[in-house]
Amino acid sequence: MDQDVAIISVPMLDGRVRASLEKLGLRVARLWELSDADRRQARIIVHVGEMVLGPELLETMPCLRLIAHLSVGYDGVDVPWCRAHGIEVTHSKSLNAEDVADHAIGLLIGAWRNIVLGDRVFREGGWRDDRRLIAPRALRGRKVGIVGLGAIGTAVARRVEAFGMTVAWWGPHAREAPWPMAPSVLALATDSDILVVAARSDASNRGLISREVIEAVGPQGLIVNVARGALIDEDALIEAVRDGRLGRIALDVYAQEPTPIERWLGLPNTVLTPHNGGASLDAGPLMAAQVIENVRRFLADEPLLSPAP
Repeated sequence: MDQDVAIISVPMLDGRVRASLEKLGLRVARLWELSDADRRQARIIVHVGEMVLGPELLETMPCLRLIAHLSVGYDGVDVPWCRAHGIEVTHSKSLNAEDVADHAIGLLIGAWRNIVLGDRVFREGGWRDDRRLIAPRALRGRKVGIVGLGAIGTAVARRVEAFGMTVAWWGPHAREAPWPMAPSVLALATDSDILVVAARSDASNRGLISREVIEAVGPQGLIVNVARGALIDEDALIEAVRDGRLGRIALDVYAQEPTPIERWLGLPNTVLTPHNGGASLDAGPLMAAQVIENVRRFLADEPLLSPAP
């Protein structure tokens, strides 16, 4: 009988994850150098959620039965399509939510308090009288709107409350929460000084943070995104900051990744990080372990640990 094949989808998985898959008795292949034989025998793909795995590729893998995401997000995969074709999908449920929330707060403070810009001015030989360092309003008393009150959004809400900010939120489904839910994302943006985007991305909410929502945050406001770039109309976001219709942006995710640096050169009041908000020495091993446990359970025909909702 041929040995079961597991495919790793990106180079970042070609290390500890590969070794763990091999310990489970799997032969490991790389998606970027896949042979026809590997494609036909593949039963498992270990994946990261922002990379698209479309039906046109998956249909060429007749034995595929599991896509196990190392990431919390799984928006690169059409989950209903997969399940209709006998392919289960899992993800790393909530394991790096605290890390992403920490990063969101870092972006928020770094942008609002001019910390990143201040560092740049200082290294250029400038001081606090540099005209670029316009004194910001205090964080205490600001209104923070959170789009998506899952594990990350909830962790962000608890953190900003510690700074004396008030919290409201919006999501597609009502839920019990200690903070008020806005009637719409536009209403939330209109009543927020700072809008933090922490929602799960899927086909239904592409461009949720539209030009209208962006402009509702206003010329004194800040938008932070630690979710997915697809949730925001990125062209409208860039134009609004450049024209002064939005005050500031702080982003860890982008419409295209890696994002072309040319889009961001010379853009004022902007803090950018390279989609590393969920990375930490603590969360990484936990996420890898959950992926391997899902694969082990799949091979043993046991209930999966963290199927995608």
